[in-house]
Amino acid sequence: MTDRSDDNALWMRRLRMRHLESFLVLVSAGNLTLAAARLHMTQSAVSHWLGEMEDIVGTRLLVRGKQLQLTPAGEAVRKLASRILGEVSRTSEELSSIASGELARLKIGTITAGLVNLLPRAVLRFRSSYPQLCVQISEGNFDDLLERLEVRELDLVIGAVDSRAFGDQLERIALCSDNLAAIASSTHPLRRCDAIEWSDVLEYPLIMPPRGTLMRQRLDAVLLEHDGAHIRAAIETGSVTALEAIVRISTHIGICSATIATQLASSGKTKPLPLSSPLSFGPIGAIWRRGVPGRTLSSFISVLRETASEDCSTVL
Repeated sequence: MTDRSDDNALWMRRLRMRHLESFLVLVSAGNLTLAAARLHMTQSAVSHWLGEMEDIVGTRLLVRGKQLQLTPAGEAVRKLASRILGEVSRTSEELSSIASGELARLKIGTITAGLVNLLPRAVLRFRSSYPQLCVQISEGNFDDLLERLEVRELDLVIGAVDSRAFGDQLERIALCSDNLAAIASSTHPLRRCDAIEWSDVLEYPLIMPPRGTLMRQRLDAVLLEHDGAHIRAAIETGSVTALEAIVRISTHIGICSATIATQLASSGKTKPLPLSSPLSFGPIGAIWRRGVPGRTLSSFISVLRETASEDCSTVL
């Protein structure tokens, strides 16, 4: 009997880099005509090439039509191509760095809550031991950051340690917890109160975090608890700059993490409202790809732990 793993190894050996590169172009284009233009090939040649690739893999990868649609097998190959090409790009960059006498880069993605407090302190501490290493920091949506981690565009993600951080190929550590906060302008009517409830907050137009974020999920739960399921965001944004700019010139109340609220308060133009019952929206942690991390990444994770133990109000 032929071992199925041997069959898998056989088709993977027959694939070439051009197959993977061209397949991603085809998926991105969405149709044969546009893909042919991008690949500088005729449409019939692209169709022939796709058939050849499907023969190698042994199954249909795309459903032909006006718009091409990935089959489940095609989605698996798309992820494979992204990972492999991402790793090749990263290795090429590392080899270039080594050739020029420089250390490789450490690429970190973070949600805003991580960027405000924990990450900057950790990076500065880390660079005291690795002064020649360039740390690249990207801010973004947690789901997007995890996807970039999967294809090796990032080495580490600072984000919410919720169900999304427990993928089969991921490792994670929880570093600290953060609370949900409400901020208002220095002249807002609620600023005259010694203590307020969430029901008071809901009387004003709200600036909410984007849908799909852990903060938004926690806020939605708060709305349900206070009969506010009917309340919709007046403004929805993940931008701290936009949040502050709108709050300080209006009666809108912004919902954000406590660390962000404290940071914004340093300007004197916005202040956290004195909520009588602060609510945790969950742990913030570090997520990386499964396996033994390299020396540089391991060192940075250790620095994150140390920084969290000293700087976070609630350490996990």
